[in-house]
Amino acid sequence: MLGDENNNDLVNLDAIDRAKCALLVIDELGDPTGTPLEALLLPPIRQTAKLTTAARAVGMPVIFSNDAHLPGIDRELALWGNHGIAGTPQAQTSPLLDPQPTDYVVEKRRYSGFFQTGLLLLLNELGVDTLICCGMDTNICVKHTVADAYFNNFNIIVVDDATATFLVGNQEEGIEYMKVCYAAKIIDTDEAVKFIEG
Repeated sequence: MLGDENNNDLVNLDAIDRAKCALLVIDELGDPTGTPLEALLLPPIRQTAKLTTAARAVGMPVIFSNDAHLPGIDRELALWGNHGIAGTPQAQTSPLLDPQPTDYVVEKRRYSGFFQTGLLLLLNELGVDTLICCGMDTNICVKHTVADAYFNNFNIIVVDDATATFLVGNQEEGIEYMKVCYAAKIIDTDEAVKFIEG
């Protein structure tokens, strides 16, 4: 039957070369502490921090795909209001992820981290064929980035408890969609850290 649980077996973790993996963190920006979204956003950011720490420890590339919108120009702002404006703290990698000089930052002006950015070139230069993805919003920027990763023939792993949905749809639907439509392997943070560490 289409869309059954076997879709989650299309990416076999045992067959993946960790030397060709990168951790891709999508729009985990600013510090939600003290904001109305703290309870929703803080837990996945803390999970992501475990992933970035593990990836850096083994030399796996850590890539942040960050909104960097131009006010008065970017179409997305008409839908969602001003957010992630280039040069503001809200367009910077969350300090809770302890960004390092060895990390990569790819700015984006649309939902997908691939759309008219240097992400694909960077991944090709790094020799990456598998992306470990997490971030926000699951049903918008994560889903569109994962779609383009699939269209560009990357293996995809999505860390479900290191993502969050707060703008449209629900978390379960978004995760299931990426599993069924983009062959994403869905795992949790503990399993992802174990995989990263080898």
